[in-house]
Amino acid sequence: MPKLVYDFTEGNKDLKDLLGGKGANLAEMTNLGLPVPPGFTITSEACRAYMDDGSVPAEEIGTHLEKLEAAMGKKLGDPDDPLLVSVRSGAKFSMPGMMETVLNIGLNDRSVQGLVRQAGDERFAWDSYRRLIQMFGKTVMDIDGDLFEQAIDELKDGRTDLDLTAADFRSLVGTYKEIVRREKGRDFPEDPKEQMELAIKAVFDSWNAPRAILYRRQERIPSDLGTAVNVVAMVFGNLGMDSGTGVAFTRDPATGHQGVYGDYLQNAQGEDVVAGIRNTVPLQDLQEIDPHSYAELMEIMAKLEGHYRDLCDIEFTIERGKLWMLQTRVGKRTAGAAFCIATQLVEEGLIDLDEAVRRVTGDQLAQLMFPRFADDHGNTVLTRGMNASPGAAVGRAVFSSARAAELAAQGQDVILVRRETTPDDLAGMIAARGVLTSRGGKTSHAAVVARGMGKTCVCGAEEIEVDAKAGRFTVGDVVVEEGDVISIDGGTGCVYLGEVPVVASPVVEYFEGNPSGDELVRAVDTIMRHADGRRRLDVRANADTPDDAARARRFGASGIGLCRTEHMFLGDRRVLIEDLILAETAEERQAALDALEPLQKADFAGLFAAMNGLPVTIRLIDPPLHEFLPDIIDLSVKVATGKGTKKDRRLLEAVQRLHEQNPMLGLRGVRLGLVVPGLFAMQVRAIAEAAKAAEGARPEIMIPLVGAVQELESVREEARQILAEVGVEALIGTMIEVPRAALTAGQIAEAAEFFSFGTNDLTQMTWGFSRDDVESAFFGTYLDKGIFGVSPFESLDRDGVGRLMKVAVVEGRKARPGLKLGICGEHGGDPASVRFCHEIGLDYVSCSPFRVPVARLEAGRAALL
Repeated sequence: MPKLVYDFTEGNKDLKDLLGGKGANLAEMTNLGLPVPPGFTITSEACRAYMDDGSVPAEEIGTHLEKLEAAMGKKLGDPDDPLLVSVRSGAKFSMPGMMETVLNIGLNDRSVQGLVRQAGDERFAWDSYRRLIQMFGKTVMDIDGDLFEQAIDELKDGRTDLDLTAADFRSLVGTYKEIVRREKGRDFPEDPKEQMELAIKAVFDSWNAPRAILYRRQERIPSDLGTAVNVVAMVFGNLGMDSGTGVAFTRDPATGHQGVYGDYLQNAQGEDVVAGIRNTVPLQDLQEIDPHSYAELMEIMAKLEGHYRDLCDIEFTIERGKLWMLQTRVGKRTAGAAFCIATQLVEEGLIDLDEAVRRVTGDQLAQLMFPRFADDHGNTVLTRGMNASPGAAVGRAVFSSARAAELAAQGQDVILVRRETTPDDLAGMIAARGVLTSRGGKTSHAAVVARGMGKTCVCGAEEIEVDAKAGRFTVGDVVVEEGDVISIDGGTGCVYLGEVPVVASPVVEYFEGNPSGDELVRAVDTIMRHADGRRRLDVRANADTPDDAARARRFGASGIGLCRTEHMFLGDRRVLIEDLILAETAEERQAALDALEPLQKADFAGLFAAMNGLPVTIRLIDPPLHEFLPDIIDLSVKVATGKGTKKDRRLLEAVQRLHEQNPMLGLRGVRLGLVVPGLFAMQVRAIAEAAKAAEGARPEIMIPLVGAVQELESVREEARQILAEVGVEALIGTMIEVPRAALTAGQIAEAAEFFSFGTNDLTQMTWGFSRDDVESAFFGTYLDKGIFGVSPFESLDRDGVGRLMKVAVVEGRKARPGLKLGICGEHGGDPASVRFCHEIGLDYVSCSPFRVPVARLEAGRAALL
């Protein structure tokens, strides 16, 4: 039977799969000789067993509890000298605030008296007891937390927590116990071991709490990992003003700058700092409050950063002048900080450039490419808070998570405004463009979660008075109602009334060839250069115009992987397509084609010139035919009312004749080229003549929607004849977007010199989804139910679509060893999909110009991971 419980002395930081991040790092700090309270970890395997059959390893837990009691010289809940413990979650991946914690387990009506004698502080003991009932009631017994908050607010009557006396807390314990009795029909459990067992189960249960599921989906964390549980001897930061609790970072998680960053709160316990219930003081103030603990903390922080070779996020408690380390982890950081810290660590000799590339992601680079506020916008600063997570966010002020989600679903940009956020606000934080709070610091819940999601966040704007029930906040005489537009700057902490104009980010300016030279841009340049040197995949762009092609080149594209020629037939040219469709004789059809050909030749000449010798893959026309015809209802009305022209009547006949029940599966792609004589030939000739006139042009002609090799062979032969007549060479290949094409890739490769996976249509056809119809219809439900971890149109479905791609790669290269393979669906810019394309051996990915840098970085990372 596998071991399911580990003492802190038995683990290490490499056992995160088993012990979770918190347990593994507590074990690592213990092994480093740092002051960590004794404890043990119940593994994630135990969590998975609990989720299967409801069992917990009671015997192993009991054995380790006895060892902990022996180490501490105390018994859990002993009336005379009680051992108290915390029960805390700790999954493999950090999920700040998403799962449960219960402190002060072991307190009851008898042991609280022992704690009074042990600590010599009656107020502290009763404060600890009320905290236990409050946490336990909400977390374990599922009682509405607002009931406890209302009770303490009524008791305070305008006072602060620090003003409450021992008698106040004793009275509050009685009130809380009555809430438990009233809400659950039973007394608060007095048995310490029952408290611990129920708390452990509650932490396991919280793995599947709605907010944890939502967070995992947002961060793409697998749902089957489970969480470990850590049982730790309590140390107390609420024993007086010589005690406290804090959070520290070894570097600024917002910018990456070196220095002393964090928050400290005297006479406080546990979650008080991150909960934002009282405003903290900067960590630097601890040097004056407790110089000895501050010096020791600085030494430990330096040791941890050197040991982990990364930014470390630390939680600590000071108990009457004694420093205790409660947690460390590789800290969450903003996208900009990730790039800066990675290059700083290279310069300091702690990591090499390969590791620096591994430390950043394409998603983070995408965040850095978003716009920022213009420097000279002229808007007056309404107030300032802490610059917790950078970015420029503009939206309508809303005051509840539900309202944020509701308006965002309607397509409106919103800013979520709260006194402080809690884990229950996660849905609103995801929906909002940014988050503004009046309380809390850079380590508050709002700041930590926003940084992890790449959301703009301003915290601790103390001048703001938030009235969530009334739907407004005030700053002095200024009242901001729900729906009013505000702008928040996560880089400076400034809050503005109204809409502030935005400008391109310095990272985009760098890619455009106008680098600013600041630290962030230098860091991005260093990492991008190294990633480019490591990647095997080429990165091309999907571009239909010379302007798009030029931007793609500036962004580092090595060619065009998809030019969608149907986009060239819209606007004024649409009438020429109508003429082609209406042609009743070969002469009329040829006249329409002759009118289109010079326009197409000019289109392709512009692309070849912009790419200047780089390969250009041109997909022959692939629209559902109805896109080039007027709406059947509008035409019918026009003709029926006598307002239609002769051409309108002919168009109506054509529309009726060509009407399709499912146009996306109808007359399009290669089928259209075979049915409409001369259409593909006209395009091929335009390509060939444009290429001949352009020095060094490298055209690649792609036949769309092929499902059988015979379709490709028919078009290929005609294309080869035209290329030979003009005297131009070009590769001829096909887009793999029909499942049958993937399954018969060996046959098709005999006629194709390249494959390009059109994963948008391949996903639609494999799943049987019409993307335009289903995304708004039921994808939200599928995501909520966990059927999708992420939309298959956003990130490649490896098991289904990916398997078809693997079949096509293997069989295609078996038939034609030199077969060139790429992807041109928008999955080509998705980081996870880029890594998959590297794994299965594609030669290139192609995506929109703006995503080219993201794909370049991820291609480099894929070669190193």
